[in-house]
Amino acid sequence: MGRRALGRPFGWLWAAYAVSAYGSGLGFGALPLLAVLVLDAGPAQVSALSAVGPAVGALIAVPLAPWVEFRRKRPVMIGMDLVRFAAMASIPVAYAFGLLGFVQLLVVSAVVAAAKIAFGAASGAYLKALVRQEDLLVANARFESTNWSSIAVGPPLGGAAIGVFGPVTTVVADALSYLLSALGITAIRGREEAPRPKEESPLRAGALLAGWRHILGHPVLRALYLNQVLVGGLIMATEPLLAVLLLRRLGFPPWQYGLAFAAPCLGGLIGSRLARRVVARYGRDRVFRTVGTLRAVWLIGLVFVRPGVVGLVTVMAVELAIIVNMSLYGPVLSTYRLEHTPKHLVARMLTAWSIGQQASIAVLTALAGLLADVTGPRPALAVAGVLILGTPFLLPRRGRAPRTALDLNRA
Repeated sequence: MGRRALGRPFGWLWAAYAVSAYGSGLGFGALPLLAVLVLDAGPAQVSALSAVGPAVGALIAVPLAPWVEFRRKRPVMIGMDLVRFAAMASIPVAYAFGLLGFVQLLVVSAVVAAAKIAFGAASGAYLKALVRQEDLLVANARFESTNWSSIAVGPPLGGAAIGVFGPVTTVVADALSYLLSALGITAIRGREEAPRPKEESPLRAGALLAGWRHILGHPVLRALYLNQVLVGGLIMATEPLLAVLLLRRLGFPPWQYGLAFAAPCLGGLIGSRLARRVVARYGRDRVFRTVGTLRAVWLIGLVFVRPGVVGLVTVMAVELAIIVNMSLYGPVLSTYRLEHTPKHLVARMLTAWSIGQQASIAVLTALAGLLADVTGPRPALAVAGVLILGTPFLLPRRGRAPRTALDLNRA
């Protein structure tokens, strides 16, 4: 079966996403790494950096949702890329002058988180207008594949670059990737029609909360949302704990730390490329139930990490199992959200979804950090691994999801 062509505008959008994703892959975990290696931060500070920044960014993003909804999406994406470029570029400048501090890392984390949410909302709405509905799963699978391949390639190269050129090298690369992404989106040609507000004021409470009302009022979206924010929050809460456990307690060098997360991301290429065929064969409902469950059963394995090669292989095996299932599940979820959201609500729905996800990550990461300060990182990892085992009970039941164009084509 040949590769499906989605058009030149999608090609530029995909290229812009790719360069940004690979830049972020190089800078994977850059802020926690700087906190540990440069500022000598402990578990609570590292967890706070991973929690407070995204939480503040999520709050900033709340009024941005209707602002994004009622504007042309390409200028919004370009603007958010430039904001992220400026924020990230401030770190190497401060480091060069000996002024880098923990507060600056928190501020940068918040600004980047808010801009990321706004960019994601704009790009999702733009994607829905850019490609046909029957091509949404293909498009989302390509984004998913690019994301995982960037994490597979980026962290090992980033770890090596840090070892050779210093701790802010990957931050510079990440900053430049946002600039290149903005240039790629600028290259997309064609007139984009300005949306017309359906509310009297985009800042009314109704406009601000419309995304959440849509999600919570749709039985399947509500179930998927609650499941996703908990699964994502619990998985991400383990990242700073593993940074402390691997880098400090077990003495892993930075390149091994990067490799432990990068190599399993090749599994993301497998899952994302299989998404369309698996849905065509088994149906979207079964993917939600079965693959959604399989994402949750592996995290407990991180409790058994030990020093040396055995510990490295343990982390890689657990991450591989999680990522294969996440990368298969992700495009199906992204497509379902777009198919079941009216055009005038897409940006606000995606913003609400991202804010809920970021808030969950922030709260659970902070709690995990506090627990790790009292008990150590390993018991905190065990708690996260046990809690995530309950998340499959939130997945939608059989037959509750309305059929989509993909399901009808399959039938």
